[in-house]
Amino acid sequence: MTRVLCKRTPRPTRVQYSPMAELNSQLGVNFPKGFRSAGVYCGIKKPGLLDLALIVSDAEASVAGVFTTNKACAAPVRWSKRVVAGGRAHAIIANSGNANCLTGEQGERDAERMAELVAKRLGCAPTQVVVASTGVIGVPLPMNAIESGVAQLFDRLSDGDDRATADAILTTDSASKRASLQVETPAGTVRIGAIAKGAGMIAPKMATMLAFITTDAQISPTDLQACLSRVVDKTFNCITVDGDTSTNDMVVALANGVSGVALQGEALQAFEAGLYTVCEYLAKRIVKDGEGASRIFEVSVSGAQDTAAARQIARTIAESLLVKTAIHGGDPNWGRIIAAAGRAGAPIDVNRAQLFLQGVLVFENGRPTDYDERALVEKMQAEEVQLELRLHEGDGVARFWSSDLTAEYVKINAHYRT
Repeated sequence: MTRVLCKRTPRPTRVQYSPMAELNSQLGVNFPKGFRSAGVYCGIKKPGLLDLALIVSDAEASVAGVFTTNKACAAPVRWSKRVVAGGRAHAIIANSGNANCLTGEQGERDAERMAELVAKRLGCAPTQVVVASTGVIGVPLPMNAIESGVAQLFDRLSDGDDRATADAILTTDSASKRASLQVETPAGTVRIGAIAKGAGMIAPKMATMLAFITTDAQISPTDLQACLSRVVDKTFNCITVDGDTSTNDMVVALANGVSGVALQGEALQAFEAGLYTVCEYLAKRIVKDGEGASRIFEVSVSGAQDTAAARQIARTIAESLLVKTAIHGGDPNWGRIIAAAGRAGAPIDVNRAQLFLQGVLVFENGRPTDYDERALVEKMQAEEVQLELRLHEGDGVARFWSSDLTAEYVKINAHYRT
């Protein structure tokens, strides 16, 4: 899923691409130099399902993060915000199957304890260990199991295949999500690697997703944070499965400088382009893996009054239940799309708007065009569907990715706890 779904609409403004190798989806956080990781089963989830992951940088690293905006955020989110504020980190520990959210003061102590267990073995401060959790809300962490799991993690740390690490952070995902890339910058070659999880409760401003990014580039915490924030805004914050923003979500990046390549100016821009490529791929993988999803669709909006208006319209269309069900049925119901755009709250003149479905112009001048509906229905059966809305109001551009809504989504979430 690395190809662009819609070619008519210009991409949101971003840095110019530099020469880079092909993206690799079979290796993640261990690809950059100086990183090791492991994933184990410790007893949080059912036997046989990995549930505890560790990523370690051999050198102290710059750290940056973007976190959920949910006011009911979990204890590990609050802890990790403190770590990121400090600018330096050595490791990330994450568990799945239990969110450690809405668990009171005990949850705060448990998040800190997870950091302490890792820090003691690394000889660093607990405030240099990022902590992440994902899973069921309101259940205390089984700390005895986690303590024994940490010992297993250090026994299994490796700089080789990181599949177990990626698997250990999954919940309702159907498969692990990994990506890595080598980027040639004017200052030298650097590597970027990442793993992610997410399938449900996916919406902008972070959702039920975790993403951990590593790089051997030498970048200051300030520059790393700026790059990460811009990239997340155009990738992970442009996906939606069900419109729910969760309590535990974060994207965290570690840059350990082991490559010896210091990034500034054009070299930093080249790095950001590579980071965008990795994050865009993982963001689309999350949507494709949406709970119960059978196909995904991209909403491209151009010519909006400004970027904010374009994002507002694109998101409204992407989250419309009527649009999502039409996509599931392969129904070119353009009226639902125009209606969603009209209720988004942003300026729009439907008499100037043009709507394309799978490249077919279906609406302009305030009315439907004379298109071959039978042929379009056939095109709508594709695994990936393009919706392109041109507004001719200004220069605002945005893209959102979403998944269809199926009966399987209801089934999964109706019995998540029981």
